[in-house]
Amino acid sequence: MLLHSNIIGEGKSFVILHGFLGMGDNWKTLSRKFAEQGFQVHLVDQRNHGRSFHDASFDYEVMVEDLKTYCDEHQLEDMILLGHSMGGKTAMLFATTYPDMISKLLVADISPRFYPIHHDTILEGLSALDFIEITSRGAAEKHLEAYVPDFGTRQFLLKNLYWKEKGRLALRIHLEVLKEHVEEVGEALPVHAKYSGDTLFLRGDKSEYIGTDDEAIIKNHFEKAQIVTISNAGHWLHAENPNDFYKEVMSFI
Repeated sequence: MLLHSNIIGEGKSFVILHGFLGMGDNWKTLSRKFAEQGFQVHLVDQRNHGRSFHDASFDYEVMVEDLKTYCDEHQLEDMILLGHSMGGKTAMLFATTYPDMISKLLVADISPRFYPIHHDTILEGLSALDFIEITSRGAAEKHLEAYVPDFGTRQFLLKNLYWKEKGRLALRIHLEVLKEHVEEVGEALPVHAKYSGDTLFLRGDKSEYIGTDDEAIIKNHFEKAQIVTISNAGHWLHAENPNDFYKEVMSFI
């Protein structure tokens, strides 16, 4: 099965992978700016997310093979690969598995280390959405507010809503599988996994996902890694400070 994508522009291949509970469309605004600079940007929906296929398997190994199949189908080689959060973990493992397919690797606000489960409340809130009673986006947001007080995070999650049929909302994500395998999202990069190509890690100055202790871990797996901090930004650094994020990415690639 082939991953769904939105392809924007012409030029050198630039693949972007979204984070957990996200989708490629989260990157549409930035992707247009990259495309204007001569890149063909592939906004890929990973399995069980966005418009891609639903499957009972969910871990980084299968997501890497999904991406390999996608790249082979689209004849992508010597590409730039950028991943955010969960997508960053997929990108890291892909780069260490298929290094010859990548010219530059970019990882947004995630380290190769293990992360404990921290999406419980969000998943609980999404699971409690009753689309027989909830018939509007406004009602869905009001329901989620009790579980997710942060407005920006709610808006991000609500992008998963779509009209399954007239008057009936649904979620694009395969929620049951993501709940069952949520511990996979925090899995560490395998100890032996190394990539010696050009690599940029971007972190938000208000985020705790990449700390001082992570720098040695990053260098252990990615010997050429540069680490850049984006000011006035948390975990969604590409959305919170898109201008600085764009400048740092363009400077690197």
